[in-house]
Amino acid sequence: MPTLLLTLLLSLNVALASSAFSYQGFATANLTLDGLAVVMPNGLLALTNFTSQQKGHAFHPAPLRFLNTTASSTAVARSFSASFVFAIVSVVDGLSDQGLAFVVAPTSDLSSANGGQYLGLLNATNGTASDHILAVELDTIWNPELSDINSNHVGINVNSLISRQAKPAGYYADDDGMAFRDLMLNSRRPMQVWVDYDGQGRRLNVTLAPVQAPKPKNPLLSEAIDLSTIVADTMYAGFSSSSGVVSTHHYVLGWSFSFDGPAPPLDFSKLPSLPHVGPKPPSKILYIALPLAIMLLIAAVSAVAFILWRRRRFAEVREDWEEDFGPHRFAYKDLFHATDGFKNRNVLGVGGFGKVYKGVLPVSNLEIAVKRVSHDSRQGIREFIAEVVSIGRLRHRNLAQLLGYCRRNGELLLVYDYMANGSLDKYLHNKNGPALCWPQRYWIVKGIASSLLYLHEDWEQVVIHRDIKASNVLLDREMNGRLGDFGLARLYDHGTDAQTTHVVGTMGYLAPELMRTGKATPTTDVFAFGVFLLEVVCGRRPIGSDEHNNPVVLVDWVLEHHRNGSIIDTVDSRLEGKFNMEEVSIVLRLGLLCAHPLPNTRPSMRKVMQYLDGDQIAPHLAPTFMSYNEMALMQSEGFDSYITPCPPLAAGICSGSGESLVTVLFDGR
Repeated sequence: MPTLLLTLLLSLNVALASSAFSYQGFATANLTLDGLAVVMPNGLLALTNFTSQQKGHAFHPAPLRFLNTTASSTAVARSFSASFVFAIVSVVDGLSDQGLAFVVAPTSDLSSANGGQYLGLLNATNGTASDHILAVELDTIWNPELSDINSNHVGINVNSLISRQAKPAGYYADDDGMAFRDLMLNSRRPMQVWVDYDGQGRRLNVTLAPVQAPKPKNPLLSEAIDLSTIVADTMYAGFSSSSGVVSTHHYVLGWSFSFDGPAPPLDFSKLPSLPHVGPKPPSKILYIALPLAIMLLIAAVSAVAFILWRRRRFAEVREDWEEDFGPHRFAYKDLFHATDGFKNRNVLGVGGFGKVYKGVLPVSNLEIAVKRVSHDSRQGIREFIAEVVSIGRLRHRNLAQLLGYCRRNGELLLVYDYMANGSLDKYLHNKNGPALCWPQRYWIVKGIASSLLYLHEDWEQVVIHRDIKASNVLLDREMNGRLGDFGLARLYDHGTDAQTTHVVGTMGYLAPELMRTGKATPTTDVFAFGVFLLEVVCGRRPIGSDEHNNPVVLVDWVLEHHRNGSIIDTVDSRLEGKFNMEEVSIVLRLGLLCAHPLPNTRPSMRKVMQYLDGDQIAPHLAPTFMSYNEMALMQSEGFDSYITPCPPLAAGICSGSGESLVTVLFDGR
């Protein structure tokens, strides 16, 4: 019996210390899989599929011993090398969601991790040293809350989704003087990654290259790191990924691994092929069957009338200049079939612009929302379409993705991501419907603030939304707030002035200066956002009525309570007093400050985010001598020069409780 026990222990040690393995496809790999991960019949490892907001994991079935014990009983991380070939394939060309990661973890059970931007690795707590997680992320979406550098990068992560080091995806070409060449991770093409750790030099290198290209001499990432303090004695190696709202597959074609030496080279001729995406190439049978096709064409003459009718049914307006917009243009026929012919049962909402329909694209099964808008094709439509396509390139987790457009006579169709939980206003104003708790409201407020900061300052152009309101805030399956409806949005370059002079928007959200000048700016967006903040906290519309049917302006109503020291009494009664007093107070005060009638007194969205994140002390508002409406009225009557901000201590905020936010000078009149 002792001899048998010793044999079993030795066998276990051999399994744990296995020095190398190589998978040319995974048909016989016996990987440990969970979530969406599956090995396809040809041996291709698919970590995700079209299922939205889920995750998938695949691990080598046996644990690996990552530590050696020296003569002085010191645990030292072993040198190791990994090489794998991956591909990220999106049904919609150029669009994708989250990426994938090569991961070394103390367990193969990551069921408690979050999907989405957390890649199935960690959850919202963002990890601790006890997690013992080492990951190399190949990320294809920009998540500013995780300090991502862009939407196409490679990063080294240790116990956190915030990378220790990250660089744009690419490689240093040995045959071109070490020139850096970009690679698009979601290009649908296979690429190879090498992850090499030098236990003696305590350095981790990550190298990326096109498939079948030789390994570049210079790595993309090189990080000094002692894995002895990070990894456990035995760890599992594998891959993790998560799906999003865009139909994207994450594939691994082959994988090799070795301790104390280079990973075995992969035989590219044995790797499984990727499934075809897009239209299939013409078959050679077409040329063989051409004589038969000519005969069938004669028989098809009787169907010409039917074909012409179908053409008229699906007729579109197309002009030569639209060729530049390529994949952003949808075929009307696809949208017609996706919405079952725009049937009323698929209507999601109705407004002054027209109707919004739910649809499912027939090939990709992607759920979409289609807005039908009337337009005058003779004036300004080219510039409008150009801006629609530009807005379609926006990427932020709190924006409803605008996928593209289609045109017919007198009609423009805008195609968006479908948001499963509809718009925010039905949760705020439908008293018989479900109510949002305070943590949900605060999370939505921060998300929309983050999206506006991205639009105003962090994208390549300044985007002015011009219609911020609760009905344009959409909620996805996880109740994340996403700002949508960019039909009125306008763009201009940083450092220049907006040229809009036509007043558009929704009453109750329009800044006072907009009514006088017609010029939309980021500060007019901030005003509407301030009204939105008060709407979320109070559960009231911007313009309502009291029990005597007298009109009530929400901003003035909250301001009056602020003067009386009873601002907390404005909180939505449906919260039943269950809220964080400090957070509610911050949002109410920010709402009043953002909705101030003087544009220069309003904070920027970056300032707003600093207040909401607690990076700066929340603004203290002193009581004002007159209502916001009174000050706005004086502006409209030409008294601008007699309304001046008080000396600001921080972004127009007065400190003393006895000081006014504004000083009104009448100069003897």
